[in-house]
Amino acid sequence: MANRKVGTRLFLVVLVSVAATSASAQSFRVQCPTSTITHPAALHNNDAEPAYTGATTLAAGAAGYLAPTANVNGAIKCQQISGGDGYATMGDGTQTYMFSFGPLSGLADIANGQPGTEFPGVFNTVYAGGTPLLPGDPATTDGTIFPLPFTYNGAVGLDYDRDIGPTIIDGHVDARPIMDIGVMNGNIPAPLMAIDEDDEFFLTLSNVGMIMRPDLFEQHTIHFHGYPNASAFYDGVPDASVAINIGGSFTYYYLAPDAGTYFWHCHITPPEHLQMGMVGQLYVRPRQNRVPVGNGLYAALQAQQNDLRTACNSGADILCSNPLPATSNSVGRAPVGGYAYNDGDGSTYYDVEYPLQIHGFDPNFHFVGMTFNPEGFADMKDKYFLLNGRSYPDTVTPGALQTQSADGVKHFAQPLPSIINIPKGGKALLRISDLDVTEYQTLASLGIPMNVIAINAKLLRDQAGINLNYNTNSITLAGGESIDVILDASDTTKYPSGSVFYLYTPNLDHLSNDAENFGGLMTEVHIN
Repeated sequence: MANRKVGTRLFLVVLVSVAATSASAQSFRVQCPTSTITHPAALHNNDAEPAYTGATTLAAGAAGYLAPTANVNGAIKCQQISGGDGYATMGDGTQTYMFSFGPLSGLADIANGQPGTEFPGVFNTVYAGGTPLLPGDPATTDGTIFPLPFTYNGAVGLDYDRDIGPTIIDGHVDARPIMDIGVMNGNIPAPLMAIDEDDEFFLTLSNVGMIMRPDLFEQHTIHFHGYPNASAFYDGVPDASVAINIGGSFTYYYLAPDAGTYFWHCHITPPEHLQMGMVGQLYVRPRQNRVPVGNGLYAALQAQQNDLRTACNSGADILCSNPLPATSNSVGRAPVGGYAYNDGDGSTYYDVEYPLQIHGFDPNFHFVGMTFNPEGFADMKDKYFLLNGRSYPDTVTPGALQTQSADGVKHFAQPLPSIINIPKGGKALLRISDLDVTEYQTLASLGIPMNVIAINAKLLRDQAGINLNYNTNSITLAGGESIDVILDASDTTKYPSGSVFYLYTPNLDHLSNDAENFGGLMTEVHIN
């Protein structure tokens, strides 16, 4: 699962993490700076995404490396997750044990189906609620009320370093809330991440251990699958990177260079940890979203040629991911929706977006994974087929799904619904990724054609700028692939308000929950 795009035009700054990495002396820490060399606070507000008017202006600094001098693009984003275990409820009511990641920041956003990626001003917020954070929060606090009255999105456990000063935040944490929230708090999909091009992303993984398997001293890592030119040190492959022991934290660092739909997973014994549920979704939003209304998209894409990370000589670089369109008169639109890629012609515009993670579970493998017995890798066979961790009809149930785990507490184990609501006359972007270990998966759309605009985070466009997007009624993915699809319901005669369509798999044996005759890979598309 270590596949990645290669492109000599891109680079990734390596930043040494302050989190503990040695096997003998680990501890929980978090990291979310408010100012960096790439995003100096003196020149830029790192709690907001600035409008994109041109490439960042760079000049050689006193130390000899390039540093911004004006027009700083992007911002700083941070997220904290736990590595541990938990339970999810399948469509037939079966509770399935998982090795999984859970949220330790952005709790309220994730429970409401949003990414848990936060600006420093939100992430670096010490919890100041009336009562301490409790196991199962926010599910414990708020039951099934949506939207949740629980609003805390800061880093769980973040505390003032009172050895230095009563209000100093330097990554110091209180381990108790991290354990209270992180233990048995596994999610499927793993916590959603979303960043913007030019962002610096600080992602902290805190390994809380797997309480149902105390015999396992499992390390965990994070691997951004297919991500462009990730530094080996932060790539999560333990042979060339680091692995995080129980009781320790490590902060991964990325400089977001390429828009697209990606995904991430643990790279410790991948066939096991992926099958058990340690997989999540990630997407990078394009600079084009930040082009001011009325400005030319073509000119904005041309301006990217001044950024060495995304410069694109379409005549010489066959790996160029964002060639200029053949012709374009498009201008930036009001930010109702967005663009999937830097297209320069508005062809990837959408009104609403939905990440859809395809996954499968083998119930026997998961049962054995909880019972101290040898796991049958050769006999692995998925029988539960999931969209965002759910089988139909749970796929159209709004809000996060709760599961009572072995600790007797309810947790939001399946936070991301997959029902698709398209505004009348609008377009929906489906960010589809397949994280299945054993099966190819097919999704078909009845009534609304799928317009495929990108595969594996690469815009479908040739080096002459000609769009190669195409319409189809089904797509097929192997494990480790992603695809971006637009459902175009702009023809209100064909797609009137109140219409319901289906997105489902034509593989009939994948339309099931284990031996039952309902469920599987199916969801609904509503025109509102």
